[in-house]
Amino acid sequence: MLIKRRRGWELPESAATPESIYHERRRFLRGAAAGSVLLGAGGLLAACDEPAQADGVAREGLDAVQLAQAASDDPSAHLYPAPRNEAFVLDRDLTEEQLAITYNNFYEFGSSKNIWQRAQDLPIRPWTISLTGEVEQPQELDIDDLLSKVELEERLYRHRCVEAWAMAVPWAGFPMRRLVELAKPLSSAKYVKMVTFMDPDVASGQRSSWYPWPYVEGLTIEEATNELTFMGTGLYGKPMPKQNGSPLRLVVPWKYGFKSIKSIVAFEFTRERPVSFWEEIQANEYGFWANVNPTVPHPRWSQETEELLGVRERVPTLLYNGYGEWVAELYQGKDQTSRTLWM
Repeated sequence: MLIKRRRGWELPESAATPESIYHERRRFLRGAAAGSVLLGAGGLLAACDEPAQADGVAREGLDAVQLAQAASDDPSAHLYPAPRNEAFVLDRDLTEEQLAITYNNFYEFGSSKNIWQRAQDLPIRPWTISLTGEVEQPQELDIDDLLSKVELEERLYRHRCVEAWAMAVPWAGFPMRRLVELAKPLSSAKYVKMVTFMDPDVASGQRSSWYPWPYVEGLTIEEATNELTFMGTGLYGKPMPKQNGSPLRLVVPWKYGFKSIKSIVAFEFTRERPVSFWEEIQANEYGFWANVNPTVPHPRWSQETEELLGVRERVPTLLYNGYGEWVAELYQGKDQTSRTLWM
C-alpha cells in the first residue's frame, strides 16, 4: 500500500484555499508594508523581490496593460500556465501578483526598487545557456531548446529575503536536477557556479564599477540536485517577467533570496567552491550557504520573525524556511549555530 508522508509545511487538501478564492480574497492592501530597507553594498540584494510601498495600481510608472503585453510577447507564452505539482502547497495565501512583479531588486538595472520598466529593455531572445567545466562535453543550449527538453510544472513556494520579509508565489519551471542530468557532470564536479548576463549597454547598473559584475552564485551538487531546487521560467501562470529574472532563474526556497540568481546564462561545474556576488562584496553579512535560520541574526537585524508582504503581519521565521524535512540532511555534521553555515 502506498503511504504518502505529508511534509511539515503541507496542508490537508480540505484546508487548502481554492485558487479562485485566494486570488480574490486580498485585493492588494494599500500601503503594503516593507521590511527593513538598508541601502548600500551590503544592503538590498539583486535577487530579492522587494515589497511594494505604494498602491499597486496607481504607483508611478505602472502600466498593467504593458506588463500583460510583455508576458504575451514571450515566445514561450504558450507553455503557461504549467500543470501544478500538488506536492507543493502552502500554509499561507499567495502574495498579490501585482506586488511581487512591480517592486523589485535587480541591481543590474539600478538600485531603485521601481526598476520593472528599465528591465523591459533586457532582450530575452536569442538567449543561450552554456554548460561547461567538469562535464562530459561542454554545450550550449538555446532557451527554447532547453524548454523543449524539460516538463514544466508549477510549484507554490515560500520565498524568504535576508531582509526579514517573505512572500509566497507560484513559480513555474522544472527541477534543477534535470538540467544537471543534461549537463552530464563528471564525478569531480562538486559545485555548480551560475552566472547572469553581462550587458552594460542595456543594464545601466552594470556600469557601476564598485560591484563585481556579472552576478555569480553557486550551489553544491547535492543542493543543486535536491528535489526542492527549481529552475524558474514562469510566475503566476505566465512567462517569467523580466524584472523577476526572465528567462531563467534559480529558486531555492530554504535559502535567503539573494541566492536565487536571475537571468542565468552560464552553469559551470567546478571542483572548487565559487565565490558568490554578495559574498565577494561583504562576506561577513552574505555568505555562500545563506540557509534560513531564525537563531542566527544578520549583523544588523534579527531573523527571528519575518513580515508577510501585503498583510502587515509578522510571523516566526522557520528553520530552513520550513523545508527542513527535505534539506536538513544536506548539512548534517555542520554546526547549526555557526554563522558560516547561515550567512
